[in-house]
Amino acid sequence: MAEAAILGFLQNNESIPDSGKFAAELNLDHEEVKNVIKSLQGFRYIEAKELKRETLVLTDEGKKYAAEGSPEFHFFSAVPEEGSISKDDLEKKLDASVFKIGSTQAAKKKWVAMGKQVSRKVQHVEDKVKESLLLIQQGLELDQESLNSLKTRKLIVTQGWTGYSDVKKGPSYAPKRKIFATDLTRENLQNWKEMEFKEYNFNAKGQPLDAGHLHPLLKVRKQFKDIFCQMGFEEMPTNNFVESSFWNFDALFQPQQHPARDSHDTFFLKAPSTTRELPEDYVERVKQVHESGGYGSRGYNYDWKREEANKNLLRTHTTAVSSRMLYALAKGPFTPKKYFSIDRVFRNEAVDRTHLAEFHQIEGLICDRGLTLGDLIGVLQAFFSRLGMPKLRFKPAYNPYTEPSMEIFSYHEGLEKWVEIGNSGMFRPEMLQPMGLPEDVRVIAWGLSLERPTMILYGIDNIRDLFGHKVDLDLIKRNPICRVGIE
Repeated sequence: MAEAAILGFLQNNESIPDSGKFAAELNLDHEEVKNVIKSLQGFRYIEAKELKRETLVLTDEGKKYAAEGSPEFHFFSAVPEEGSISKDDLEKKLDASVFKIGSTQAAKKKWVAMGKQVSRKVQHVEDKVKESLLLIQQGLELDQESLNSLKTRKLIVTQGWTGYSDVKKGPSYAPKRKIFATDLTRENLQNWKEMEFKEYNFNAKGQPLDAGHLHPLLKVRKQFKDIFCQMGFEEMPTNNFVESSFWNFDALFQPQQHPARDSHDTFFLKAPSTTRELPEDYVERVKQVHESGGYGSRGYNYDWKREEANKNLLRTHTTAVSSRMLYALAKGPFTPKKYFSIDRVFRNEAVDRTHLAEFHQIEGLICDRGLTLGDLIGVLQAFFSRLGMPKLRFKPAYNPYTEPSMEIFSYHEGLEKWVEIGNSGMFRPEMLQPMGLPEDVRVIAWGLSLERPTMILYGIDNIRDLFGHKVDLDLIKRNPICRVGIE
């Protein structure tokens, strides 16, 4: 209807000066008129200029006063022409809001004398508030003082208005829009001489695909995995989140009274609470090295308890997987191996901007004869150089299952300081020898979190914005490609 009105009007008239007035005169919805003008302009049927202006519109309260009259006028009308009325009786006659606002405004305009008794000071008044509001509804102008008064009382507000001006015929004008074929169907192709096809816009973007999106952690994980594979490493199976305390702690020569094994740091399972299967001969050797030592060690000199080793938990590190893999490797003829894993671990920690109760650990290890601390440093230099971190420093540290142990620091060019990026060390003989590995076999290993480098790469300063239920889905949809490693 709006399209026919516009094209029909322009057939006999030079232009439409104002789309708003045009819509009002023909009793058309202005939003529909705007949409039609925009569409016709796109097909060059018409030409038009955008029009913007601010208009005054009535608030809900203003609309009520325009229809029913102002509270002060109602208040004044309720006061008798002769004599007076008590304030209490007057309050009973009027609505609460009308009495409250009306009494204030009527007294302010000196229409009434207020006290315990209310009486008129004048006999006749005009409801200028209602008159002003009606004028605004009609689009007429008011003096500035009246406008300021209505704005102060929040009866009117300024609202942006958009439309079109100088709407006139375009180069493709026709009294009626032509219907163009938009599909190359069999029937359309057979009658192509009699039909007009819509021009193709080869620069138009297609509809966005409703597809899945990779999380930033997955993108960074893929980069780390590629680097490990380039260096000849083999990925370990990490599909068991539930682990026994034996493989998670005891096999790593971590004493049973260690603070990390407390429920304040570890999530223990209620059901099933204990494991059913452990290699008994290996368990006995682990018990012996804990209680009395061996392989050049004095052990921890305490009573090792099988019930502690049987407890099930959510693994606190992927080194539990490493201990299983090394034990399996020791069962057959020895073959040098390079292993890595990237997967989730769980710790009973207080959640803050840098810590979560679950996160991802990256771990790499090399098992071979005669390895030294120098080999570990060399491998770390090669690994982190591929990540774009060639400047490394090492600091001695303590770890129950590695000796020597080192913290790894890298120089951050952006922060202009050294930052800790991981931990490393050589597995102790008390861990390796009970497994059955040859005496001259050494294992060098290192680990770091996946979240910290991801946060640095994507400029995220709160880990809860990266992982967990508070993650903004827009981040997942729009995060850029991950680029780490050698350029």
